[in-house]
Amino acid sequence: MKKHELVETVILAKQAKGLSWEKIAAEIDMSPVWTTSVCLGMNSAPEPQANALCKVLGLPDGAKEALMAFPSKSWEAAVPQDPLVYRLYEVVGVYGTTMKELIHEKFGDGIMSAIDFTMNIDKEDHPKGDRVVITLNGKFLPYKHW
Repeated sequence: MKKHELVETVILAKQAKGLSWEKIAAEIDMSPVWTTSVCLGMNSAPEPQANALCKVLGLPDGAKEALMAFPSKSWEAAVPQDPLVYRLYEVVGVYGTTMKELIHEKFGDGIMSAIDFTMNIDKEDHPKGDRVVITLNGKFLPYKHW
């Protein structure tokens, strides 16, 4: 089974079982962000989590290996069309250089790791409309001088 086939299989199984990403993540004792990313083919799962996902979702033969396979992390270079994804793209486009400047000012010349990284997505109740709270937490990696 290929990653793209896995993603379709997972989505169909999730829908058929009426599960949320939060519920699936709780069943395998992992975060919802990591679990969703693995199920969408953007990360690989260690064997225990791959086994657990197969059990929870009732996935067919070949799914475990696809869940464990290292992904090719690529995406389209075109501007995203989905409104939510586009807005995140817009946030980085508008505030990316500001984030870069502030990170460099606080930490020095380097980057935020996307490997030693966690992300949380929360809902904050607000009288003027509920708020989306996205927390990106990555290790700072200074550029090496040699």
